[in-house]
Amino acid sequence: MIVLFDADSLVYSSCCGVDDILDEAIGKFDQVFMSIINKLEETYEIERVITFNNSKGNFRKLLDPKYKANRKKQEHPKLLFKMHEHISNIYSTKNSYGIETDDLVATYWKTLTDKLGHNNVIIVSLDKDYKQLPCVMYNYHYKHQEIIDISPYEALYNFYEQMIVGDSADNVNYCKGYGKAYAKKLFKDCTTHYQFTKKTYELFKTIYKSKAKLKYIQCYNLLKLRTKW
Repeated sequence: MIVLFDADSLVYSSCCGVDDILDEAIGKFDQVFMSIINKLEETYEIERVITFNNSKGNFRKLLDPKYKANRKKQEHPKLLFKMHEHISNIYSTKNSYGIETDDLVATYWKTLTDKLGHNNVIIVSLDKDYKQLPCVMYNYHYKHQEIIDISPYEALYNFYEQMIVGDSADNVNYCKGYGKAYAKKLFKDCTTHYQFTKKTYELFKTIYKSKAKLKYIQCYNLLKLRTKW
């Protein structure tokens, strides 16, 4: 099994509650990181762990200046930037410029899955966005700690549901007032990519009229993970 570890959230949480002691933050990261890998080794034979963090220059902010604008006033832990640098060096992590960490993880996932097969690659993350991929995923949150095997249908449904429900964490909400219950009703007979697309676009036409195509494409590009870069 190849493990693709999205470490951005873990880097952030390792800095919380730590003032200026970098070694303490690194120690917190190492402890949780290894506990997750040890947990996975109870189920899988781990061949390799590839760690990702600290990608910069998100292209989505060029598509919509409001993307993640709700985070501008959010205070970051004092050690966050130093931690990203140290974790990058210690773990020889992967990162890129122009895309988000989850895009880079998704790109590696697609390449490795095509080569090795669905059951030989697992994504480790708290990020719900990965549920739009037909992947094996481990959510390490202490309330979950579960391995999820997402089918192609579930991945399709999850993405188009998000197109409607939006993503409050990223300040993306193109269909205000429409939630999961509406999406479930809308997609009840959908089984193909075309059907999901058609139903979603019809809703955008209802909301945006002549601007539907522009808004649909914008929303799609903000939410869709890149699997090629």
